[in-house]
Amino acid sequence: MIKGKQSIAFEVSPYLEESASVVGKKEGEGPLGGMFDIVAEEDLFGENTWEEAESTMQKEACLLALGKAHLAPESIRYLFGGDLLRQGVATSMGVETLQIPMFGLYGACSTSGEALALASMSVAAGYGERMLAVTSSHFGSAEKEFRFPLGYANQRPLSAHWTVTGSGAFIVGKNRSHVRITGVTVGKIVDYGLKDSQNMGACMAPAACDTIIQNLEDFERKETDYDRIITGDLGYVGQSILFDLMRGKEHDIKINHMDCGMTIFDQNLQDTHAGGSGCGCAAATLSAYILPKISRGEWKRVLFVPTGALMSTVSYNEGASVPGIAHGIVLEHC
Repeated sequence: MIKGKQSIAFEVSPYLEESASVVGKKEGEGPLGGMFDIVAEEDLFGENTWEEAESTMQKEACLLALGKAHLAPESIRYLFGGDLLRQGVATSMGVETLQIPMFGLYGACSTSGEALALASMSVAAGYGERMLAVTSSHFGSAEKEFRFPLGYANQRPLSAHWTVTGSGAFIVGKNRSHVRITGVTVGKIVDYGLKDSQNMGACMAPAACDTIIQNLEDFERKETDYDRIITGDLGYVGQSILFDLMRGKEHDIKINHMDCGMTIFDQNLQDTHAGGSGCGCAAATLSAYILPKISRGEWKRVLFVPTGALMSTVSYNEGASVPGIAHGIVLEHC
């Protein structure tokens, strides 16, 4: 049923039946390295280009999730997938062999939240027994798409993020598991006029604040009603800004906040500056680290808020600002 201005509370909650994570070598060397399902020995994944590598990574995440659930692709009604590249080529090339009816999505780094929201809404509405949500990003392909080819060896400012080479796939369905999606808060575009594409945490933090506040209002909850409020890609700079914005709205989430971009890498040892980002950042961390904690009951209720900076090389070169968006997914132990 509709809750407040932007949210939906499911009368019959869909379940996260299974998930899978595939990451690159650097991610495997980070704090969560032993938790991912597959860690590549080299980031080309046996392919010739970064784009082909990302497609392969996304395909492997989907196949692994299906395999863990003992399902064939034909068991999935619809696939909701996305990446950071032009025309969503990593997703279309990656899932082509599965032959599942597909919705291609783009919400920048918030795409995993968008995919999970649409998948859970579709299951709850009775449009199918199971949906597959998948997103990916790759450091090499994203740098070439949005900044500079790796061979250019440009110097990155301390506010810059390191795009995660990773993919996460999730089967959302009606079969009972220990994690269910009880509600969603769909985000809206929030633009504070920032134009620095090398400081995405600052660009995304206002959208994260807006969605979190709206979720609390729509569900009539306090921040302490969640064991964790987890953003996707704010990093160290964005987290600090988020805390300030939340306090300005008379909310304090410092005690129970976590950011996937700060969790997936070791800032001191891995030289990732502000932290991780990319469609694969929140997705891989959700699958490998967050869902097991909810499944075991260590966290009873989590607000998962992937965040995205909606920019392109064209908009940046034309001097446009970088708007943000964030989607909230309420995950509960059951």
